[in-house]
Amino acid sequence: MADDNLPTLPALGGRVFDAIVEISDHQVADADGRSVCTVADIQLEGVEFDADVDASAPPPRIVALLDGPVLATRMFGGRPPESRFHRIPWESVTEIGTVIHIDTYGDDMDITWTERWMRDHVIGHIPGGRHDPE
Repeated sequence: MADDNLPTLPALGGRVFDAIVEISDHQVADADGRSVCTVADIQLEGVEFDADVDASAPPPRIVALLDGPVLATRMFGGRPPESRFHRIPWESVTEIGTVIHIDTYGDDMDITWTERWMRDHVIGHIPGGRHDPE
């Protein structure tokens, strides 16, 4: 049963929002508006994994958006190693909405290496694969 007498939160600088609802599983678009990835997780500072949070502690801050191979772990449990995640620094986020916009170009990011590799080594060798259809 929910407690109707919740304490009043102190005034905080910045924007307060529910990261699970407004960030998790959202598409990330680069500076050109092209889809780069989907947010798999977020990296926080100010809170330790699997530890109790002191009520007087300041709220955690988002450090980075994470993308990586999480489909299998969502189906079978567990978590990929930290080294498998690609990080987008929180400072790169310019807008949060249905799509999360960043100020970086996708071609400059390691996240899109598989798409670039497929474009250059597979799709580019298919007749008509190097240009838009007419």
